[in-house]
Amino acid sequence: MVKPQVERQNTPSMEDYLEAIAMLRGEDKVARVSQISQKLKVKMPSVTSALRKLSEKELVLHQKYGYVELTTEGDKMAKDIIRRHKALSRFFTEILDIERETAEEDACKIEHVISPLGLERIIKFIEFVEACPQGEVNLPKRYKHYLEPGELPEDCLGKGLRERK
Repeated sequence: MVKPQVERQNTPSMEDYLEAIAMLRGEDKVARVSQISQKLKVKMPSVTSALRKLSEKELVLHQKYGYVELTTEGDKMAKDIIRRHKALSRFFTEILDIERETAEEDACKIEHVISPLGLERIIKFIEFVEACPQGEVNLPKRYKHYLEPGELPEDCLGKGLRERK
């Protein structure tokens, strides 16, 4: 069953700001404009402009030269964005055997456009692979074997997609 998700109404850029604030805030639950600027590799005026828009949408609390804090709704959205990012990154690294740096870059791009159903299926697939290994050789290992020599393992059932066409 698909879990309900926070409806996405922000641009990928705005989602990146919410995610950055959530990741940067410490025990005080606040972040600084300078930290956000560094994390997102953008200039401080860009951060200030984005925070103004997020403030207007009541997703952050920010006073000029002050700390940045997520509202309850902003926090909910940020958690959803981080959830999408982590699931995608994990899928790319653990299932598809993509190096972490590339997986993180891809997750950053895809987290903004993946449907709730697509994300939930990826999460369920990861759970399935972890819970249902075939003897000692589980699916990620078998897939990695397929990637390296480029041939299906001999004990695989059925034919590959290319052979079905």
